[in-house]
Amino acid sequence: MTLLDVRGLTVRTSDGRTLVDDLSFTLAGGERLGLIGESGSGKSLTTLAVLGLLPDGMSAAGSVELAGVQIVGVPEKRLTGVRGRDAAVVFQEPLTALDPLMRVGRQIAEPLGRRTGLKGRDLRRAVADALAQVRLPDPDRIARAFPHEISGGQRQRVALAMALACEPKLLIADEPTTALDVSVQAEMLELMDTLVRERGMAVLFVSHDLAVVARITDRALVMKGGRAVEEGTVDALVRSPREEYTRTLVASARRLESALDLRSSR
Repeated sequence: MTLLDVRGLTVRTSDGRTLVDDLSFTLAGGERLGLIGESGSGKSLTTLAVLGLLPDGMSAAGSVELAGVQIVGVPEKRLTGVRGRDAAVVFQEPLTALDPLMRVGRQIAEPLGRRTGLKGRDLRRAVADALAQVRLPDPDRIARAFPHEISGGQRQRVALAMALACEPKLLIADEPTTALDVSVQAEMLELMDTLVRERGMAVLFVSHDLAVVARITDRALVMKGGRAVEEGTVDALVRSPREEYTRTLVASARRLESALDLRSSR
């Protein structure tokens, strides 16, 4: 069953520049799709449009249906129920996504409490469980901390815990490991892979690194200049790319063979 249906998505600035041009793709429940391309290719803007979160000065046209709900052109108040319940996002830099003036536990507790109705001790226990599920040591301490008091890798795990806490149907991950050290990056990818697999969630994974996309997704869409260049299974794109731009991405991907080996062993 189709969970996300994007048809003719176009994103423009207020002065008429086209940043995403007539983009179409679908994502079924439990499926994993990678959006790959260089910086400025329109990947992140696509995910923001999917969530109805485009910044001021940009507008979307076309159609984006998420769990049967039209996103494009819909008033903000009608989208609040979609975010968190149907889709949640993990951004590249959690320090900018997390509220610096709010303790970590409270940031998880607020959406979790709204969804589950839990309060008091039961809600605190659920927050600690959410932090433990992303393998954070001493969840109670982490819950009491402010974002700047924990490491970058821990902040990204907190962001993942927040995204998963309300059990959305779709996880959007926008370059979630780019800002992390290589060793921490590998741990984060393995953790994300395990948790979304256990929950049967769909994933829309954004990256400029084909090796990372190969580790997480089954299918990929290559973007350049706001347009779709090529789409197919990860294996087909890696082994038999049709377009020159895709061949360039394959040639520049690091750790590609090891990523494919890891993927085939899942």
